[in-house]
Amino acid sequence: MKHIPSIQSIKYSNSKSCIAHEYPLGDRDINAVIVELKGRYPETGRTANTLCKELIYVINGTGSVVVEGKKVFLQFGDVVLIEPGEKFYWEGNLTMFMPCTPAWTPEQHKFVP
Repeated sequence: MKHIPSIQSIKYSNSKSCIAHEYPLGDRDINAVIVELKGRYPETGRTANTLCKELIYVINGTGSVVVEGKKVFLQFGDVVLIEPGEKFYWEGNLTMFMPCTPAWTPEQHKFVP
């Protein structure tokens, strides 16, 4: 078992509209982050993960995700699974829980037009 108290989370500012709180599990197979979105991420274009699946659970707020051109509106309790290689972006005012498998790394996260 691993327990990471919230006080040990690491805060990252991915952009002016996207703040991430990563919980350092030290595990290559899975990681976990809470994302606070206030606007659009990325600010322009799209992003894709080349290796990891990203599972999203909406904790609160409303917004949308556009994956491969398909827009899905999101609200509390919704779940989205983004597969490796899918191009996407977020919009709205949302707080989301995102576990990724294998664990997310900056090297496999790409920005695309």
